[in-house]
Order: sequence, then structure tokens, then C-alpha cells
Amino acid sequence: MSGYLFAVALSVVVLLFIVQLLRRRRLREKYAGIWLVVSLAIIVLALFPGLAVALARVVGVETPSNLLFATSLGVLLLVTVQLSTEVSGLEEETRTLAEASALLAERLTHVERWVDGDAHRQESWDAAAPDAGAEHPERSPGD
Repeated sequence: MSGYLFAVALSVVVLLFIVQLLRRRRLREKYAGIWLVVSLAIIVLALFPGLAVALARVVGVETPSNLLFATSLGVLLLVTVQLSTEVSGLEEETRTLAEASALLAERLTHVERWVDGDAHRQESWDAAAPDAGAEHPERSPGD
């Protein structure tokens, strides 16, 4: 009996841990769904251990623990595939952002060179002009 109580207590702790991760925004909702379902299933199986035996008989598995291991393996496989697709999407987004950042850096360098050249031309015009405050005919007042 104490083994069942331990299993139920551990299952409730896992469920509370997942809820806490959600509240602290350490786990996103789209990932939490599967973990909440898994933790609730574990609580149900811990509360009703005969259910695992009945499910094993229905599926045709000799030992309920083998069914639990196979189910766990399936769940972990699904989580791995889901996370792999998320990582692939993030890699693509990172590549796109890196390319956009490189293009913006190149444009900024081009603008800085243009501004530096314009400032250099302005200094040359100011030095060559007899009256430093006069308008230069080569430049319009809005330049």
C-alpha cells in the first residue's frame, strides 16, 4: 500500500512542478499540454493500478510494466520529433535574422561612408570659401 501512496505522491509532485513551470513562464503552453496529460495519466495509473493490468491485457502485452515502458518510449519519441521541428524552425529563423542583420550592417556602413564623405566635402568647401558662413553654389540649403 505504501508503494501506491508513494506513486500517487510522486505523480502529484510532478503535476505541481509542471504547473509551477507554467506559472513562472519557464515552460510554454504548447509544450505543457503533453506533460500535463502524461502527469495526469500517471496519477490515474497510480490511483488505479488495476487499470494498467487491464490495459496490458487489452493491448496483448504480458506485463503492465512493459506497456508503460513502450508508452513512455512513444511519448518521448513524439516529444523528440516535436522539439526537433521547433529547433529546425528556430535555426531557419536565426539564419534569416543573421542575413537581415548583415544586410543592415552593410547599408549602415555605406551610409556612414557617404556621411563621412559629405562631411569631408563640407570641410573642404568651408576652407575654400572666403566667407565661411556664405551659401555654397554647389550645395542647396537643404543638403
